[in-house]
Amino acid sequence: MPRLTKSPDSKTTESLTGQLLIAMPGMEDPRFQRTVIYVCAHNEDGAMGLVVNRLFGSITFEDLLEQLDMNIPQPMNNLPVHYGGPVESGRGFVLHSTDYVRDGTLVVNDDVALTATIDILRAISEDRGPRRNILLLGYAGWGPGQLDAEFQANGWLNVPCDEQLLFDTDLDAKWERAIGKLGVSVSMLSGEAGHA
Repeated sequence: MPRLTKSPDSKTTESLTGQLLIAMPGMEDPRFQRTVIYVCAHNEDGAMGLVVNRLFGSITFEDLLEQLDMNIPQPMNNLPVHYGGPVESGRGFVLHSTDYVRDGTLVVNDDVALTATIDILRAISEDRGPRRNILLLGYAGWGPGQLDAEFQANGWLNVPCDEQLLFDTDLDAKWERAIGKLGVSVSMLSGEAGHA
């Protein structure tokens, strides 16, 4: 399992792009308690990710299409709208399988891409979008070195992402399932940093 390590010059030596971040049980920030975040980008300039196990609230896909004046009377799909994170909560993203790639799509890896255009919403509403997708509002962002510091403070774990877990619709179980990928149970984890 890739771990976040530091080089002597304090720069991250391994990117977490394409990984899942799992909030430790002791996470104090209520915006991230029990969250699973898919990391879309992680480099020396910072990191950007999307919370994949929390709904946005009462807004529906139809509401969103209406707010965007998309004029689609009966969308073929009625996706749940997820809370992607606390940054720019009015900005929409679709995290999806790579069978849909258009101008403006960021291909994160062989299995997952990210698109933030109105065209993908139209494609999904007309049942010609990506095979698997998550619609999100907002994102999680970290400045240079900030995510690294949160790892050092025992705030996060990371695991390789798999498509089944990422796109699973059972949001309540996703956090514990992600921890299970480490081969441990939640009861074995502590929010306190250990010392040898």
